[in-house]
Amino acid sequence: MKITNIKAHKWNPGSGKNMIYVKVETDAGIYGWGEAYTQTDRDTQVEAHILQMARYMEGRNPLHIRQFTHIAYEDFATKRGGMDFHCAVSGIEIALWDIAGKAMGQPVYNLLGGPVRPRIRVYANGPRGGTPDEAAKDSIRLVNEGFTALKFDPFPGPWRLYVDHEELERAASIVGAVREAVGPRVEILVEAHRRFAPANAIRMAKLIEKYRCYWFEEPCPSENLDAIKEVKDATTIPIVTGEALYTRAEFREVFEKRAASIINPDICNTGGILELTHIAAMAEPYYIGVSPHGWNSTGVGCAAAVHASAVMPNFLIYEYAVSVEKASRAVCSKYLPVEGGYIELPREPGLGIDVDEKKLAEYPYKPFPKRAVRTVEDERKYDRYG
Repeated sequence: MKITNIKAHKWNPGSGKNMIYVKVETDAGIYGWGEAYTQTDRDTQVEAHILQMARYMEGRNPLHIRQFTHIAYEDFATKRGGMDFHCAVSGIEIALWDIAGKAMGQPVYNLLGGPVRPRIRVYANGPRGGTPDEAAKDSIRLVNEGFTALKFDPFPGPWRLYVDHEELERAASIVGAVREAVGPRVEILVEAHRRFAPANAIRMAKLIEKYRCYWFEEPCPSENLDAIKEVKDATTIPIVTGEALYTRAEFREVFEKRAASIINPDICNTGGILELTHIAAMAEPYYIGVSPHGWNSTGVGCAAAVHASAVMPNFLIYEYAVSVEKASRAVCSKYLPVEGGYIELPREPGLGIDVDEKKLAEYPYKPFPKRAVRTVEDERKYDRYG
């Protein structure tokens, strides 16, 4: 069996950003689907990496997955990685596992050693709302849909290292409103998107400790692990980092420094299924939990994460992007549904899902409108004393 073609399908789910599915075809008639992580206005770069890398793959055995990731880094990238490269590798790698599972008549998790759990717990990426009342109302909606854990970013405005205490108090009031709305048994996960200098992150953590948050995610830029560890050592809330780190090499120092209690690598940008399981295995002897990041579709990317998470003893919970669920269901057949806050493991070969390319064409790529990039004059709005 040999690879005959690799296609990149850019599509727009109608919310947030464009997404990229990868289809790998073989001369045996078996094909596989993968997904590459994207960011707003950076999707064409990821697509270009996939298409260029495809030239290296035609005629190769799709079952030689380790060799693909090795030569991609050494020969294609000449040992110069980066987000766009790792996203492209991930999309192709996931598709190769889908092919392997189909060729052997087994779900991917069985090729990885078999599952350690029958289902995967998920949390909703939500609620939405800029005020305490709005966030509380949307959180109730998600709980009524069956979710038992909710993640949200309560911080307004552009991402800044330094903010005044009033802004932190407003964010804390949103966290408090959600906790009051959902009660004590629903987990609430607070996202900071790598915003803060450690001092501000610690102040925020102190304000929300009383709400028993499940975690405080990426309080500081992930390239400074000492800063993240400073926050971790100053709060009782578990600290998360990892969605902007790629491959085992970048996670090594997280474990050695014990800079976080939980990591959230993304299967669609850190190297794919096998790399995610390697990272989890590295984290396990350090007693660090794994909660894969999931700002991807709830179709292909989610299915890949379900298989990888199934074989991790230290798995905790997976991110489910509620805002793209409707479109993901529309383009995917054999969709893996959430029931009561969990996804049951699929039993069909490969990833257990498929993509309807005709349906996918109904969600065409949309160039993102010009972004509101701040000018020098705009800074006055965020200067308390301006």
